[in-house]
Amino acid sequence: MATHMRLVLHLLLLFIFAVQEVRLVCVDVASDTEAIVGHVMKLTCIYCMKREEISAETKVDWFFIGEDKRKVLIYQYDREPQVPKDVEMYWKGRLTWSGSKDLQDVSISILNVTLKDSGTYRCEVSRFFEFDSFKHSTIKKTTIDLKVKMKASEDITALYSEIMMYVLLVFLTFWLLVEMIYCYRKISKSEEQIQDTETDYLAIPSENKENPGPAATE
Repeated sequence: MATHMRLVLHLLLLFIFAVQEVRLVCVDVASDTEAIVGHVMKLTCIYCMKREEISAETKVDWFFIGEDKRKVLIYQYDREPQVPKDVEMYWKGRLTWSGSKDLQDVSISILNVTLKDSGTYRCEVSRFFEFDSFKHSTIKKTTIDLKVKMKASEDITALYSEIMMYVLLVFLTFWLLVEMIYCYRKISKSEEQIQDTETDYLAIPSENKENPGPAATE
């Protein structure tokens, strides 16, 4: 019984570890480009890091470029999310940080979207690395052309993709559970065979163990 409990605990830990590994995967996806008046719009900006880049210092600048082609700084991340002190009154209280703690996702969200929010948004991510005496920096720029509409338009492709994603997730979870149960049953069966063999051996009389066969005679 104790062996079975240890086996279950080991399989459970393996399952938890596998789920954590999946959650840590970074995927660079494009942002939505259609917003609806009065709703919240997330401007997605992803900058995946390699394993050796996790300790890098990150700085993020979000800009808005309107019809007048003027580039305006509207949001920043510099050690912490913050709104620039000289930001226009129009943006104050309407932008929130939607990024992740590891700064691979550096997205922001617009609250209470209006028609004036249509335009080009630019996400500029700067990373600064230091390896012993060597210093290096990289920058990634992501441009989002946002269009604001009064009503949402039907996107059959997006809906189908979302459904398929959930179906695949459920299938993979079910497959992993089936594999865990199969391994558990296989190991349990092996242990039962070993116990049966030991029981049969103990049931043999002691004289038969000492004298497994008749002595050879000349």
